[in-house]
Amino acid sequence: MIFKKILYKEDLLAGFVVFLVALPLCLGIALASNAPLMAGLSSGIIGGILVGFLSGSHTSVSGPAAGLTALIAMQIHQLGSFEAFLAALIVAGAVQMILGLVRAGFIAAFFPSSVIKGLLFAIGLLLILKQIPHLFGVDSDYEGEMTFFQADHENTFSELVNIFTQFHYGAMLIGILSLSLLFLWEKTPRIKQWLPAPLAVVSLATLISITASQFFSAWALAPEHLVQVPELNSLKNLASLFTWPDFQAFFNPAIYSAAISLGIVASLETLINLEAVDKIDPQQRVSPPNRELIAQGFSNMVLGFIGGLPLTSVIVRSSVNINARAQSKNSTIFHGVLLLFSLMLIPQVLNQIPLAVLAAILIGAGLKLSDPRIIKHMWHSGVSQFIPFIITVSAIIFSDLLIGVVLGLGSSIIFILANNLATPLRSLTERRIDGEAVRIFLPEHVSFLNRPSLKRKLLDFPEQGRLIIDASRSSFIDDDIIEMLSDFKENTAIRKEISLSLIGFKACNNLPNQILYSQYATSQLQQALKPSQIIQSLKDGNDRMLAGNCLPKNLGNQIMATSDGQFPLAAVLSCIDSRTPAELIFDLGIGDIFSIRMAGNVVSEKVLGSLEFACAVSGAKVIVVMGHSKCGAVSAAIDLFKSGKSTTEAFGCHHLNAITDDIQAALHGEIPSYVPDKTSDSRSAYEQRVIIDNVYQSMKAISSRSEVLSKLLAEDKIELIGCIYDVVTGQVSFMPQLLYSTTSSEYRETYEPKFAHSDNDVNST
Repeated sequence: MIFKKILYKEDLLAGFVVFLVALPLCLGIALASNAPLMAGLSSGIIGGILVGFLSGSHTSVSGPAAGLTALIAMQIHQLGSFEAFLAALIVAGAVQMILGLVRAGFIAAFFPSSVIKGLLFAIGLLLILKQIPHLFGVDSDYEGEMTFFQADHENTFSELVNIFTQFHYGAMLIGILSLSLLFLWEKTPRIKQWLPAPLAVVSLATLISITASQFFSAWALAPEHLVQVPELNSLKNLASLFTWPDFQAFFNPAIYSAAISLGIVASLETLINLEAVDKIDPQQRVSPPNRELIAQGFSNMVLGFIGGLPLTSVIVRSSVNINARAQSKNSTIFHGVLLLFSLMLIPQVLNQIPLAVLAAILIGAGLKLSDPRIIKHMWHSGVSQFIPFIITVSAIIFSDLLIGVVLGLGSSIIFILANNLATPLRSLTERRIDGEAVRIFLPEHVSFLNRPSLKRKLLDFPEQGRLIIDASRSSFIDDDIIEMLSDFKENTAIRKEISLSLIGFKACNNLPNQILYSQYATSQLQQALKPSQIIQSLKDGNDRMLAGNCLPKNLGNQIMATSDGQFPLAAVLSCIDSRTPAELIFDLGIGDIFSIRMAGNVVSEKVLGSLEFACAVSGAKVIVVMGHSKCGAVSAAIDLFKSGKSTTEAFGCHHLNAITDDIQAALHGEIPSYVPDKTSDSRSAYEQRVIIDNVYQSMKAISSRSEVLSKLLAEDKIELIGCIYDVVTGQVSFMPQLLYSTTSSEYRETYEPKFAHSDNDVNST
């Protein structure tokens, strides 16, 4: 029961497919590394079982890596024996574990997507190019050989030419038939759900090979065209296949330099492949890189003790695993178990599997990785994505995986440097209540990459300007940047008479904050600004709100600074609607305005008293009456007028009449017959007109019912203005200034704001 629960059908089948592919790859890589064949199989077994248990990846498959063959062969030669190399492998595993424990896996996050996509595409192409010869029975090179220039003085492309003279009829028949069957199997979802295509084609190919060897000798496959697993005469001989490390080699200093290089290279290849595997995982799961390094390091230490090859996460086996619809890492573990037991129990059966059928499986995986549509996508992504992609693909095909990735990373860095130099830091010209200022926003991480664009921005800043450098969003600032800003503050800014403000800098940056602009309404600002300037600042604030460029506000500082007194610039009479907060609409801070909120923005005696206090006592220079679209109070007033009911009769609200009666005065005693009860275009248009008239009516009440405000208006000491806020777009439309004798009907002809509305929207109070 537990076994059923742990090992799902999909994982069992996927593990079997990976096992078939991994078997010849393990043997071939061992052969290419000048190591015993059992060393490759040991790595496959440990990479499946041990790494599978320890790793956090769901789809990655580990084993001996073709990219390390040259390094392994070189180190075996330099250290003098394979046993001495095993001692280096133990130390290399410890290096990997240390890298995982210090969380060095974060490096994986810095691999650009263009390089990862280039890696996947290149591996797909290499699988196709390298497996085509095996598909036709040209098996002079080992399985898993991925270099361009080969040891037999051939190269990837010359091997393709050799097909025409060295092909084998039996292998070619099996290879082409297997590849065709794989494609046909994909068209039969019901069948492949129960029997994976790779398992079917391997079974059929093996049957054809055995039949040919019995009845068609001319087409029979020789041993070099078949899988060649070491055969055990008995289980007692199993121990003889293992190689033990030379413990005396630990006293050789060369061991440690070899181990460090091997540990770093294996870790980089693992991180690169792990990132690539996550990219092609259909469920887009993320593998923990540090845990993977620890798992790989511990497993490599074990392999050092039993005579195995260094292992890494391998993209070829992993892509086959994903294509076989693996659901969890149980498939990885199961493939390792199969490698172990097949070696012990059925080597004779495995040695009947043709290499041509395995080549067909790998070509199928390669075709999925190297989809031509990827090239089109990268081309449309721009030069900065396409060039690193092409460089990565080309370099991997003509050299190896690590060189290709390094060259791809190098080209990406060049584009990053060029873009940082060409693209300035984000800046914004702010029209503040006390004048204009330019704000430069520093990014989250400010490194040497940002130095050229920031330096050019500072040097080009005009004399006697106002500059704000905002580091409030920065979590890290390089010391070089701090030094450059300090020099600018102490020298260039003083020489050019630049008013420099620094905000958001932390104490650890050794660059103190200084604020040389007003963050709130002060007595000096209130006295200096004219009403027209205050109105313009309100318009500018709404523009900032719409553009998403609201001024950063340190509310804590504003609370402290305004605690001793208030010097508001304006008083805003608006509706109580929850969608119309004046401070947010005009991008204001604490202490900038008096905000009076009344349902329907109507004027009562208490509202007039508040406005008189704001202007005559506290010095506010502008009164703004702000109505808004889709006003629930206006809609309710219209409905009540048509029904002839009071708010007490309609809603049971005894005090609401005082508001709806004032709004109904803007209806001029009648409602046009074409205005229906329910929402429609004509109803919406009529409501908008009433909303406008209601704002004008409130303005007229303010100017006529308050002697002190009327006097201030007549002396041009204050200004009264109306506006309409659109709750759909966030846009504030200011009314033109009006003569007190202007009638409501004349006013409607001169001003009609545009509203974004939907007839299906429901009004709210």
